[in-house]
Amino acid sequence: MKCPGFTYVALLVMMTILFTCLPVTILGFVPQHHQLKYSTPSQVKQKLDIEVPPSFSTTNSNTDSTTAASTPSIDEINSQISVPKTLNELINQVSSSIKLAQEDGDGSSEKTRQIIRILLPRDSKSAQLGQYFESEIENSNSLDLDSFTLVPPDETWQGGIMQLYRAISIPAKLILRNLGGTVGGVPPTIIEDRSIDTSNVDGVGIFQSQVPNNPSKDICCFVQPLQETVDVIESICDQAGNDRLVLLLNPQWRNIDDALDTVSKQSGFMGSFASFLGGKGNSLKRLENLGFESTYIIEGYVCKGGNVRLMKRFDSDWIVFAENDSETE
Repeated sequence: MKCPGFTYVALLVMMTILFTCLPVTILGFVPQHHQLKYSTPSQVKQKLDIEVPPSFSTTNSNTDSTTAASTPSIDEINSQISVPKTLNELINQVSSSIKLAQEDGDGSSEKTRQIIRILLPRDSKSAQLGQYFESEIENSNSLDLDSFTLVPPDETWQGGIMQLYRAISIPAKLILRNLGGTVGGVPPTIIEDRSIDTSNVDGVGIFQSQVPNNPSKDICCFVQPLQETVDVIESICDQAGNDRLVLLLNPQWRNIDDALDTVSKQSGFMGSFASFLGGKGNSLKRLENLGFESTYIIEGYVCKGGNVRLMKRFDSDWIVFAENDSETE
């Protein structure tokens, strides 16, 4: 006679041996000592004390380090900004900024439509502010670039806008020559066009740099343009295409806004009416649509008898420089 209890005990023992010794999965069950755990790359490196292959890294450290090295911080960029003390320093700074903005832009696009504001050269031997040796201006090649001091284009110039134009023609030509480089040792040809100034007293002109055998490198620079010049600027930009440089050097509209300028930036009837009365809002909007941006600005003021310079590059903050009491720095 068989004992039912013995049968049940034998069956229980066999099932225990089966589940304990065979590492099989039944209905999704995995024995505790066979469960899988995933480790992060850093944990693997810590446990095995080996270098994790780049393919296992969650971030590309090489790319990050390269980007960090090639993209300076805003503090590093600001530290590179300095006040030019001579005309030669000014030309080099402006040319470098224009090239940098054109080649690299802000990391997203090249800047081929640029607005530049600079100080103007004055003969350091002249005791009278704004007085020039007019005979030397016609031949900028023979100028001693370190013999000039730099002063702001303000109301202290006795000769008015035309004297400012004669003064700014020097750095305008030198900047274009610096940007154009040389082809076979031949510098670019600089052509001045005053036909845009129909009254001949507005102090507006166009300087064009023509590179030999390479018209794609030609540069057009509007010197002291007016709001009324925007129509011509639009036409030139259309002819130049997106790859050629078009510069606006010392536009005659101010950086700061008066009440009329503020209203002219509004939409609707009031904005249009304010623009009609002379507000610069509509002109600035048209230039913005063309892609114009300020890439180099240096402005001069006098505060409590001391000279103050405000500077900004397209990739920097505004920086204020104040002259010391001894006027040596």
